[in-house]
Amino acid sequence: MKKAILMFAAVGAMLFTGCKDNASDKVKAENVETAAERDAQATVYPEIQFDETEFDFGEIEKGTAVEHTFKFTNTGKAPLVITNATSSCGCTIPTYPKNETIQPGDSGELLVKYNGSGNGQVTKTVTVTANTETGKEQIRIKANVKATEDTNS
Repeated sequence: MKKAILMFAAVGAMLFTGCKDNASDKVKAENVETAAERDAQATVYPEIQFDETEFDFGEIEKGTAVEHTFKFTNTGKAPLVITNATSSCGCTIPTYPKNETIQPGDSGELLVKYNGSGNGQVTKTVTVTANTETGKEQIRIKANVKATEDTNS
């Protein structure tokens, strides 16, 4: 019992002596200003603006490889970095400036290659992952894939 009373007394003494200083007196005004500037910068994002978000190859023969270059500009106020670009299927391959910094106002290109697979009207989506506010942007390609005629009939 003596140990319990002694323990409570020790904890009580620590609580009362440890909190005698006002924590807000220790905050430096210059640190508050620096933190406010840092937090304001954290809300500034790059913006990726494509010249076009969809391209139609028109009618192509099945198996005909085609490609298109999507041009884009960083219209935001922070450097843009594209970390990934993936397509909705393996028949479409995007090539992009991976992990390169694109400064505000600068432009870049994203090449999309399509191998002409499928039949009829096809639409393929490329998802671009970047450090924009939304984190992901999408572009599309379309084609009307015409089956090749069998010459052995």
